[in-house]
Amino acid sequence: MGQQVQGWRSASGQRLWLSMLIDTMEEISRPERRAASCDSQLLAAFRAQLARPAMPRAPYPSAYSLRN
Repeated sequence: MGQQVQGWRSASGQRLWLSMLIDTMEEISRPERRAASCDSQLLAAFRAQLARPAMPRAPYPSAYSLRN
């Protein structure tokens, strides 16, 4: 986990990303992984991050928008 997929918008990049996602989901669904304890501070940090609104990647607004 924690790998970066370069060029994920290409067809092969999308397949690689999906393959990595499936591998990760299969790994974390294993009983021995699910039984492992999680650091409470790390879990609290994840919850706080998920509670924040999503930020756009670009530092400036795009000229293209779905709202146009």
